[in-house]
Amino acid sequence: MATRVRKTNTEQKILDTAAGLFHRHGLRGVGVDQVIADSGVAKSTLYAHFRTKDDLIAAYLRRTDESWMGRLQTAAEAAGPDPAEQVVGLFDALLASFDRHGFFGCPFISAAVETELGSKAHAATVAHTRRRQEWLTGLARAAGAAEPAALAAHLGLLIDGALASGRLLQDREAVDAAKTSARAAVAAHTAHNTATAA
Repeated sequence: MATRVRKTNTEQKILDTAAGLFHRHGLRGVGVDQVIADSGVAKSTLYAHFRTKDDLIAAYLRRTDESWMGRLQTAAEAAGPDPAEQVVGLFDALLASFDRHGFFGCPFISAAVETELGSKAHAATVAHTRRRQEWLTGLARAAGAAEPAALAAHLGLLIDGALASGRLLQDREAVDAAKTSARAAVAAHTAHNTATAA
């Protein structure tokens, strides 16, 4: 039991260090030796947990996926019980992220650019996007969208665009604009409900 706790703590220490470095310098700008030096673990210890840099990046992205999806879902739920409001409310997670970390953009967009096709890291990025879109589709369906997948695709573009524009322009207004556009998109995709009720 103690060995497992020690192993988990070491993994967390390595991942925490790598996350900070990747956040500041990008995936390609950080070498394994820098992660080893900054985390204070032996080279053999790092490689016992992560055989390659690709394994390390993939683990970092999987952990980021869990964290980011949790934040999106929490922001959506904080908007209240109405699924249409939850769709709009999820954009508050982007604002909170910008306020907390600054305008560093999306780690998954960065990873999609910096990782090789077919790598574990790239696969983790694709898995995150699919998972997010499945969740958005369910939320769009609950909101009464005539074509839930189409609304989810629209929302995904707004999220990615807001994160990319926020980094480029260093301005939170990119997220405010995306949130306003999300509200309009929900209204447009659920207009048939209003017409039917009338």
